[in-house]
Amino acid sequence: MTDVGFNNQAQDAWAVGDITLTSRFLLGTAGYPSPQVLGQAIAASGSQIVTVGLKRQLAASGDNGFVDIIRAALETQGARLLPNTAGCTTAREAIQLAHMARELYDTNWVKLEVVGDEYTLQPDPVELVEAARQLAKDGFTVFPYCTDDLVTCKRLLDAGCPLLMPWGAPIGSGQGLVNPFALRLLRERLPGVVLIIDAGIGAPSHAAQAMEMGFDAVLLNSAVSQSPDPVRMAAAFGQAIEAGRAAYLAGVMAKQDFATATTPVTGNPFLIGN
Repeated sequence: MTDVGFNNQAQDAWAVGDITLTSRFLLGTAGYPSPQVLGQAIAASGSQIVTVGLKRQLAASGDNGFVDIIRAALETQGARLLPNTAGCTTAREAIQLAHMARELYDTNWVKLEVVGDEYTLQPDPVELVEAARQLAKDGFTVFPYCTDDLVTCKRLLDAGCPLLMPWGAPIGSGQGLVNPFALRLLRERLPGVVLIIDAGIGAPSHAAQAMEMGFDAVLLNSAVSQSPDPVRMAAAFGQAIEAGRAAYLAGVMAKQDFATATTPVTGNPFLIGN
């Protein structure tokens, strides 16, 4: 009998390099009502990767226990820290910030963000690929935040990125997966690559949809931090991501152009005795 249910994560592990992970939920740490709520949300999410924006952190006047909350999550649920270069607009700036993050947080992991448009916060493909290539040479494991453009994604892989993080929609928009066709194309054309939907997720149903399409994980922040109840919402996303993954593994039925009867209208499917 197939082992099903929400407690079967260990049998469906995935990996980044030589690091094995069971949770497919990556959680951001910005914009929470308090450090305490952040800590509770991380615990409720079950996330094993939490992101922190170094540029924003350096600009903050005191962390109010922020870093301690993050480190506590690392210890209690085996989570890993993923510093990001949010706020950078050039490859040079992002590379410098990544090196600072490695010194500060003692990790080679970096979420690479190089924004090319302040209105949409869309990544700059040229600067992004340049930064990714240099950081890979410098020994970083680069998690590139990118669009759903297939050519750019291929160039990032050629630059040394072990995975890709295409957006579902612009950061913080909550629109969900605005271009399912492009995302499905990515999944089909890059079957052996770890693909993580990053940005634009607004509801647990959006996350479940991404997982049903075969994406490996989902990263989000605002949908949890901006909820009136971040802790409950973090738990809801965790359940939705697990459900979407289970549906993908089970196999979602094909869509039909017309109605298809599910109950036979001829024969005797059941015999009912007296």
